[in-house]
Amino acid sequence: MRLIAFDLALDLVTALTPTLATFRRYNARHAKQLDDASTSIALNVAEATGRFGRDRKHHVRIALGSLREVNAALLVAVAKGWIAEAPMAAERDRLGGLLYGLQRE
Repeated sequence: MRLIAFDLALDLVTALTPTLATFRRYNARHAKQLDDASTSIALNVAEATGRFGRDRKHHVRIALGSLREVNAALLVAVAKGWIAEAPMAAERDRLGGLLYGLQRE
């Protein structure tokens, strides 16, 4: 079963590609952390679809934590002047809402 949350996570990974290139110019470790966190969202949502009960919720919670890490990394980059604004704010909010709902099921 494919979830809308998975599609949104893939959209986020795709949309962050240019931002990652910008991050790499300033701080390669920060770029890797953003890349790992955004990838983790999609991978954990995908894994959650094949799990049940508490195990499913665990993977959704990891995805939600990774989304929060992505949000923080983007806000730090804005604060440092690396990017003008954090991309996909509405989509990240929607994904967060979906993940929050899934982990409460």
